Amino acid sequence: MRTGVIAKKVGMTRLFQEDGRHVPVTVLALEDCQVVSHRTADRDGYFAVQLGAGEAKQKNVAKPQREHFAKADVGLKKKVAEFRVESEDALVPVGATISAEHFVAGQMVDITGHTQGKGFAGAMKRWGFGGMRATHGVSISHRAHGSTGNRQDPGRVFKGKKMAGHMGDRQRTQQNLEIVRTDAERGLLFVKGSVPGAKNGWLLVRDAVKLPLPEGLPFPGAVIEKKAPQNDETPSVAETAAEDVVATEAVETDAPDAQENKEG
Repeated sequence: MRTGVIAKKVGMTRLFQEDGRHVPVTVLALEDCQVVSHRTADRDGYFAVQLGAGEAKQKNVAKPQREHFAKADVGLKKKVAEFRVESEDALVPVGATISAEHFVAGQMVDITGHTQGKGFAGAMKRWGFGGMRATHGVSISHRAHGSTGNRQDPGRVFKGKKMAGHMGDRQRTQQNLEIVRTDAERGLLFVKGSVPGAKNGWLLVRDAVKLPLPEGLPFPGAVIEKKAPQNDETPSVAETAAEDVVATEAVETDAPDAQENKEG
């Protein structure tokens, strides 16, 4: 069992295959998905990886959380989530940034998110009821849900009765969704079909639990390697630009002398 990732839902588009078919896909973006901390069996009783994603403002993060991020040497995160793993070998190093190559094309994943909120909805929209008759005998109650209780016994409405109320905004997991393509440079995942949630919503992407993992998956995960610092002998960009400016000034200074020599 590997760790998952935290992704943001960007929107939907389509990708064209080599045979000319186009596939509807949902675009997911990995925004600085970094490892914040570990959960170990000795200390916590289980193994897990805590990830953070997104960039939060300092005023929106409490002091204990700021110190927690500073201890891991990562920036302030908008979304934090835990992913359980089987053993200590599956723990990704703290501070590492997970790449989109953590998943491969053709792999199946499970995606968890909060569905779109619909507000207060009636029984017909919320539960798919057929409503009352649309002809004679019904007065101003065509979309009503009908009776809600029984007689004097039990004298109440049973819990769980399908009635009007708040619709949507529930945590749901959609299983066995296919990864059509990955873009490591831009940190994008292209998932076939729709996923739970609205645009700019946070999603948890994991390996499918009901299907075997494909061969060639990076373990414990695909990490973005940081660029090596420049050597002291190698001139920096600022130094190179300064040398170009000095050379330009020297050419401009010598230009009038050249013209005088020609005239003489």
